[in-house]
Amino acid sequence: MRRIRIGLIGEQNLEVRAHRAIPKALELAGSSLGIATEPVWLPTALLAEDTGGKVGACQALWCVPNSPYESLEGALAAIRYAREKERPFLGTCGGFQHALLEYARSVLGMREADHAESRPGAAVPFIHRLACSLVGARGMIRLAPGSRARDLYGADTATEEYHCNFGLNPAYRSRLEAGKLRVTGEDEAGEARIVELAGHPYFMATLFQPELSALRGTAPHPLVRAFVQAAGGAAARPA
Repeated sequence: MRRIRIGLIGEQNLEVRAHRAIPKALELAGSSLGIATEPVWLPTALLAEDTGGKVGACQALWCVPNSPYESLEGALAAIRYAREKERPFLGTCGGFQHALLEYARSVLGMREADHAESRPGAAVPFIHRLACSLVGARGMIRLAPGSRARDLYGADTATEEYHCNFGLNPAYRSRLEAGKLRVTGEDEAGEARIVELAGHPYFMATLFQPELSALRGTAPHPLVRAFVQAAGGAAARPA
C-alpha cells in the first residue's frame, strides 16, 4: 500500500471538531483508494521562515479550520508553496479564507488585502465578516457546470456544514475572478463557497467543512477523496 504524507497547515487543537475529523476523513479516503495517509501537523509559526523544508516533505497540503493562525505569514507561505509547486491543496473554512488572501496578495497584486478577523480596520478587507453567522449551519451549494467540484459530486447541488463567520467580500469578487482562481460553488444567495484554481493538479478550497462528514458515516467525502487521489499521484511522480 502506498503511503503519503499530508501536511496540515494550522495549530492542532483536539477540542476543535474539524481537527478530530480530518484524520478520519483522510483515512476513509485513503482506504477507498488503497493509500495509507499520514497526517503531519505544520504549525504556522514554524512555516514563515522555512516553508520549503517542512512542506516539501509532504505530498499534499491541507489548510485547516480554526483561524486566526499563530502566523498569518506562515500560513500564506505554505499555501503559496502548494500553488506554485503544484502540490495538491485543500483549504477548508479558515483555509478557504487564507487561500483567497494569498492569491489576492501574490497573484492579483493586492498587497493590502487582509482578513477582517485578524485586522478589523483593514484598508482592503478582502475577507470580511459575513452578514449572517454560519456557525453550526447547513446549506445548499450550487455547483458550476463543467467545474471539478460538479464532476466530483456528480450532481448540480450539494448540502454541506459550516462553522465560520468570515468569507469572501463580494466587493472584490470580480477582481478575484479576473485571475485563474474561480468561484465554482455558490450558496442560494450567490455567495462564494467553493473556489478552484484552473491549471493546477488539485487546488480547491471550501468555506464549508467537508471533513465533518467523517464523524457521521463511513463513506469518503468526494472532495477529500479526490484530494488524496491527487496526493497519491504526486507521490508516484519522480521528485
